[in-house]
Amino acid sequence: MASPRPVIKVTLPKDLEGVKPGELPDRLLRSIEGKGKLHHLAADAYEAMDEAANAEGIDLAPTSQADTYRSLAVQEYGFFQRHTDKPNKKLLKQKPRIYKGKAWYLKKGMAPMAVPGSSNHNLGIAIDIANASGKRLEWLAKHAPRYGWSWEFTSGAEPWHIRYVAGDDVPELVKEWKAKQSIKEPAPQTCPT
Repeated sequence: MASPRPVIKVTLPKDLEGVKPGELPDRLLRSIEGKGKLHHLAADAYEAMDEAANAEGIDLAPTSQADTYRSLAVQEYGFFQRHTDKPNKKLLKQKPRIYKGKAWYLKKGMAPMAVPGSSNHNLGIAIDIANASGKRLEWLAKHAPRYGWSWEFTSGAEPWHIRYVAGDDVPELVKEWKAKQSIKEPAPQTCPT
């Protein structure tokens, strides 16, 4: 039987207050696996979770660089690729997304994308996990919340899309992982003068 995928309300890190989604300063972002960037707290939580998954033979990776932090331009590009403002009779049956004062309808066969500026990807706290099914999804459902991650939808939609929900309250497993990292990478020694 499949483990339930919890949906937990997002608590934003304090350093995201007043920051415009999709325009995060570099100081708030950190690269992960060379496959994109996340908010530094989400990056730590992801890397701690990834290491734990790897220890159990589960490989986690983002689906692409564009499925981690997305600038406003990247989000807009993806949105326009997946949505159209020219509906036909079939498209009129769906509830449109409103962007820049216009109605936008999801094109047939496309996965939806959030309106630019409204996505957790624009805040660097969301990641789409490649091949999130089978054992990988089971592992995530069981362990992701312990690392500060949650799903966005209860309907089972987008099982690959998780977001960092712990804010500044860093989960214990992430603190333990960070402590191990500081032992592995000691501070640089300075030369005596």
